[in-house]
Parts: sequence; structure tokens; C-alpha cells
Amino acid sequence: TTFQDGGEEVEDGAVYNVTLKKVQIQQAANKGARWLGGEGDQLPPEHTVRQYETSKIRAIKAGTLEKLVENLLTAFGDADFSYISIFLATYRAFASPRAVLELLLDRFGNLEASSHGEVANLNCLESEMVLRVEIASVLRAWLDQCSEDFREPPDYMCLLKLLDYLKNNMPNSDMESRVQNLLKQFQNQEVEAVDGFCSTSSSDLVDGEELEISNPEEFSSFQDHVVAEQLTYMDVMLFRRVVPYHCLGSIWSQRDKKENKNLAPTVRATISQFNAVTKCVISTILGTRELKIQQRAKIIEKWIHIAHECRILKNFSSLRAIISALQSNSIYRLKTTWMCVSKDILLMYEELSEIFSDHDNYLTSRELLMKEATSKFANLDSSEKENQKKSQKRLQLQKNKGVMQGTVPYLGTFLTDLIMLDTALQDYVEGGLINFEKRRREFEVIAQIKLLQSSCNSYCLIPDQKFIQWFRRQRHLTEEESYKFSREAEAAADTNILSPKSQKSMVKRISTLFLGTDVFTPLKEQPPKSSPVGGSSGESTDSASVSSCEFNHSETEDACVTPISSPEDPLKKGYDSDKGSISSDKGSGSSKGSDSSKGSISDPGSGSDSGSIPTRDLGLVPSSAPKVLPVYNQQSGGSCIIRVSMDGLHASVYKSILITNQDRIPDVTQRALLKHNLEPDAVEDYELVQVISEDKELVFPRDANVFYGMNSHVNFDFILRKKA
Repeated sequence: TTFQDGGEEVEDGAVYNVTLKKVQIQQAANKGARWLGGEGDQLPPEHTVRQYETSKIRAIKAGTLEKLVENLLTAFGDADFSYISIFLATYRAFASPRAVLELLLDRFGNLEASSHGEVANLNCLESEMVLRVEIASVLRAWLDQCSEDFREPPDYMCLLKLLDYLKNNMPNSDMESRVQNLLKQFQNQEVEAVDGFCSTSSSDLVDGEELEISNPEEFSSFQDHVVAEQLTYMDVMLFRRVVPYHCLGSIWSQRDKKENKNLAPTVRATISQFNAVTKCVISTILGTRELKIQQRAKIIEKWIHIAHECRILKNFSSLRAIISALQSNSIYRLKTTWMCVSKDILLMYEELSEIFSDHDNYLTSRELLMKEATSKFANLDSSEKENQKKSQKRLQLQKNKGVMQGTVPYLGTFLTDLIMLDTALQDYVEGGLINFEKRRREFEVIAQIKLLQSSCNSYCLIPDQKFIQWFRRQRHLTEEESYKFSREAEAAADTNILSPKSQKSMVKRISTLFLGTDVFTPLKEQPPKSSPVGGSSGESTDSASVSSCEFNHSETEDACVTPISSPEDPLKKGYDSDKGSISSDKGSGSSKGSDSSKGSISDPGSGSDSGSIPTRDLGLVPSSAPKVLPVYNQQSGGSCIIRVSMDGLHASVYKSILITNQDRIPDVTQRALLKHNLEPDAVEDYELVQVISEDKELVFPRDANVFYGMNSHVNFDFILRKKA
């Protein structure tokens, strides 16, 4: 079979891509070979005659909504077999269920009202019976794949309209009874609020229970594999309930608007769970201030073991949440505590951290996720023999149970991809036609989500109410509390027990662990004045830089500490900070950056600004998505990331904001004010300046283009200053 590009076909209201498919349908012996009695499949090519059939495949590239709905009925005849699935998975980005249903039923399904000419114009439809069959096929696929589209309490207008159509055109059919059952199911189910999706909500506590700081002894009583299994159980329950279209960039990016506070609740729930895990890790390590260094080190070791168990269970969500918490500034800076962590466990931690390495656009995590998605069990490989033995032993125990495992991904992977696609590709093309090629690209990501959701059905986990109640009772430390407790813990440690030589050796070891072996010096930025790892306890470590990067459409979000990533690359660590989310804000049409420190995928709209945790960003961008993400100190692809601090505050406290070559001073100033929790309407009262050196600043005119006006040969550091 060979394929050949057949160009484009343009119709009124639609543009099609045409592909010619050439298929061999027969191979026979030629006249001379037949005279000798040979058979076609036993003869060399020169003695055979081959017959080919060429068919035309039409795939709609762009069209009006009416044409796209019409194509649902003709796609099968055009050999575009995936069209219905793609349309149903992505149409919410440009139309409502009611609009699609009305077109499908009123225009094409109303057989009595339709003129004969109208029906005749539809490709491949020769009769009303064929039309009825095609509509039934589309409706059946809609109910199979996206039944949630019809959940519209309390009226259920679309479902009632569909039921009325079926009673008139397909009475007593299986589909009619199915729709009736679905309507009863929706009516009987209580309308779920946003918190109803979150298994870690404090509202789930029994009356009389209060949030409490973790008791180290109680936490230590849970076995490592039990904790990992219970975290996986909660992650699986939430991930399976994610509605794929909620992840579309055009949907997710609208969640911050006041009227959309209940938008995409299934995604918000998964984000809340991720943040709850990161905060639980920090609270167990820092919450009890009386702990000795060795005790705190044991808790860190326990969480590394739990992360390893999550890896065996192929739970990349909680695995990343734990790694993110351990890489947060408040935990990372406990250098004396890390010195007490055993070498083998540090190596295990290093290997787990490498899964989310940002090298080559997170190639390791992308390949691993796709490899694990369809495998029965985890594919473990360790360079450390002792860790390899332990891993294989635990894996063998899993295999002996005889139950396949699913794969729980880090959802931020897909949210980032879809946001990038939504930013990079236009919604409409010339003539105001809906760009359906964009939806095909988005479906590549949506299909991966659906595949992984299907794999999660393989898990066979039983909830442990004792652990779940303990997990829900935990009081999470705020960012300020965790950093304060971290300073106190480090100050209390006797750093003099180590000689300068051994201390230097340990600092090098820890630095290698976090930064990797290939540590480089940024070209455009001076090395930090103090290293959170190598600096002495006290002020030097407390001055660790504070940043934020949220993969939101137009800018980065929130303040968070970035001790681990190099200054040049703020996209290394993760999505968010205090409000931290993998999110997008479609306002400016550019992708939001990712934070080097807050690794929580949380939701800025939820108002939970109490210390989401740093992490590295794991984006699983499909092959068709943009390969280069905007970074700090580098202009590429018409965008870059700048750091904006407030005048009068320490320069290390800043907000990372993504700008494009379309952004002017008022836009950037307004976003900076929002980031710093100031009134965005006060744009006229502030000026934005770029720091050139200690005694030089670049002041921008009021309507200047920031991208082209900035000095790209110095650090992209800006100050937001109130006008005199």
C-alpha cells in the first residue's frame, strides 16, 4: 500500500485534505508464465501482472460548524475513520453540545422537514434510511465516548431533546432505552460540587476531627508499600474520573475567570491531590520542630522509599509530587540533614529524580511514560546493584499477585502539551473557518489520556481507611511556615561536627545529586551570591532566590524558591507555586512559563496559596507540538521569560513572567501587579525598568514593546517601581 498527497479540495464552507491510497488487489502470472503452468505468488516480479486500486481519502481540514457536523455523517464514506472520535473529543473548544445536537437532529435528522435536494447533497447518503443509520451511529458513539456532555442539571435539555428525537424516529430502540436510563442515572445522582471530586478535602473529616501536624511515630507506623498503594489508589480514582476535554488548552485556560470557578472540576481535583501529597511530605519532615537531625533524615529516607514504591506501581503522579517536595527549598536547604541520609538511598533518589530530568525536552520521562503505558508491570533498571536487587524483589512480589498494573501519569504533562498546542495553532483560518487540523493535533494528546485511563482499570487496590484518614487530617504548612521551620532546624544543627574538608566533600556530593553531573554556568547571568547547598547556615542560605513559573498562557504564577535549578532555566522545576498550577490564561495568547521551584500542579483559581511545592516540569509534548519552550535570559521564538521584583524588596524575591513580541508596557505591568497581589488597575501608578547594572537602569516609554525594547545582552531582571 502506498499513499500520495492529492492536494486540497475546497467546497463552500469547507476545505479538505486529499490523500490517494494505492492498494494492490491482485497478482497473477503473465501469459508466458501461465503457459508454463506457474502461479503468480511463486514467480519473480518480471513474470507477473499486478492490478492496483486507487482510492481517495478526504479529511476535512477546516470548515464551518455546520460542515463539521455534516462531516460526521459522511466521514466514513470519505474513509476518514477517526473523524467522529476526534470531533467528539475536541468540539467543546468551539461549540456547545446543544449547538451540535440541534444541527445534527434538526437540520440533518428531521427527515420529514428535509427537502429531497438537501438530503441528496450529502455525500454517500442515498436514502433516508441510510441517513437514519448514520445519525444513529454518531449518536451511539457520542453516548459511548462522551456521555458526560449530556450532564446538564437540573433541566437536562440536550438529553430530553435526544430522547424526543428517538421516540419519533427510532421508537422502542435500544438507544431509546439507553438514553432513558442515562437520564434516570443523572437525575438520581447528586450534583457534585468541586470539592466532591477531591479525595483529600478537609470537608471529608469526621465531625469533631481537626487538622493536625503529623506525628512522626504515627507516620513511621505505615509501611512504605502501604503508603504508596494508598496514594496510588487515590490518584487512580481521580485520574479515571478526569473528563478529557477538560484538559483542552482553550477550556483549562478559562478557569481563572470568576464565572468559571466550577470549570473542569475533575482536573482541579487531580491537581489538589498532587499538592496535598507534596505538602504532606513537607509537613512530615518539618512539622515536628523537636526532631533530631537523624530522625528527620530517617523521614526523608522513608519518603524516598515510598517514591520508589510508587515507581514500581507506575504511579508517576505521586512519584513526582514526592520528588518535588524533596526538591523544595525548605527541604533541599537542610544540608546537615541530607548528610545523614545513607549513600544507597541518595543514589536511589538521584535515579528517581532523573526520571523528570529536563534534558532534551524531558525525553527520559516522555519515553518512559509511553513505554510503561502499555506494559503489564514497571520496567525497572538501576545502576546501583543493591537498589536493583530490592527493585526486582518488590517487582516480583507484584507479579506473583497475578494482577496487571495500570499507569498513572503526571497530568501536568498533558495540560502543558494542550496549552502549548492551543497557543501555537490558530482557532480559525482564512474565511473564518474552524481550524480542524488543530483539533486533530490536540486529539493525539487526548488519546494518550484515554489510553492511560483505560490502563488504570487494571489496578486492584483496596483502600486503607486508617491511612486515608491520617492523610486527610494533616495540616499543611504554608510556604512561610515551612521555610521558617527549615531555618530553625538548620540553625539548631551543629554544623561544626564536620571538618571543612568533609563538609566541602559532602556539599559537592549533594550538589551533584541535585544538579546532575553536567553542571554548567549560565552565559548571561552571574553565579548566585550564595548557594543553598554550599552556603553556611543562616543568612546566606536564607537569601535563596525566589521565583515562580506557571505554565499559564500569558505569564508565570506566584512566588516560589528556586535553589535547585540553574538561574538560566526557570522552566526546569515545575508548573507552579503557591497557587501553583499547570494552567493557562488565554488572555494574551502566549504560553505561561513553568516554575523552577514550585512543582505543584495546583489551581490558581482555587485560592490555595499556602505553599505549593517546587518540582521539575514534565511536559509530554507530542511530536507535532513546539519543541522549544521559552526560557529566562534567552529570546527565542518570539517569547522569553523575565523576572520582575518590587522596588524596595530584595532582588531575589521576584515573579517570573512570560512575554511575547506583542506585549507592551501596560500589559506586562498589569500582569506583574497581579503576580505581586497588587491592584491591577493601578498600572498608571507604576513604571517598569530593566536592571542593566548596579548603577544603570533602562526605563521604558509608556507604550513601548518590552520584547524588542529590552536589553537582551544582560539579565532579564526588571523592577516594578511606583512613580514619584
